[in-house]
Amino acid sequence: MTMASLAEWLRCPHCGSPLTDAAPLTLRCENAHAFDANKRGYVNLVASNDRMTGDDAAMLDARDAFLGAGHYEPIRDALAAAVPTAAERIVDAGCGTGYYLAGVLGSAGNSDTRAVGFDLSPEAVRRTVRATGSDGVVADTWRPLPLRDGCADAVITVFAPRNLPEFHRMLRTDGRLIVVVPSGTHLRELRADGRALDVPADKAERLQEEASSLFDVIGVERVAYAMELDGAAVEHLLGMGPAARHRQAASDGRSESVTASVDIVRLRRR
Repeated sequence: MTMASLAEWLRCPHCGSPLTDAAPLTLRCENAHAFDANKRGYVNLVASNDRMTGDDAAMLDARDAFLGAGHYEPIRDALAAAVPTAAERIVDAGCGTGYYLAGVLGSAGNSDTRAVGFDLSPEAVRRTVRATGSDGVVADTWRPLPLRDGCADAVITVFAPRNLPEFHRMLRTDGRLIVVVPSGTHLRELRADGRALDVPADKAERLQEEASSLFDVIGVERVAYAMELDGAAVEHLLGMGPAARHRQAASDGRSESVTASVDIVRLRRR
């Protein structure tokens, strides 16, 4: 990652003009809007009046511990297989710790594949850049995104918010959007006794309906299996996402079998 490679992904969040590498750790557009990049290799393009907050360090620590133990490795492998091998430019929307992007890049058939991860959490972007060597940008999914038109061959998003019109704009013609959403049985054991929040049973169907004016559905794959988790892993699982702020009950520390069940929805930009 360099300032030049980072700039190639980005447009000015104020005027929409392309950003360029103007000086060490600075990005600038033709209208003289300038942004200081972090020495760790990413830039924060969230508006100063944006009141949304991303995942904090404690959530990301829990996610690192849980994902690092391999509990969601089948999901990561299935996601990587869903990304076309010809994709040379990949955007990870809501990149978190970079776990899934690392899996996609690790299985990419093209050594020239480039990627950028964005997230509302600066700490998440920092971890993604460190874990994957990709470019990184702090951005709010619900706002117009500071990524250029047609900059990506593929966009991936895993358990994260989706801005379908912006994803459509960022993708080249026939580009692919791959979305991972929980099914109605995901973590059902933890939901049954109030330790996890409910998941709508029709998330994949609703996504396809919402996307129908912009994308064609290529396919939907269900990935489901039982995870044998010890007490520490259960605590990490419960604490690693935004739902941790709304935990309804604590784990009792025992080992248990927990269902992982997600749908991987593959969409093609119209």
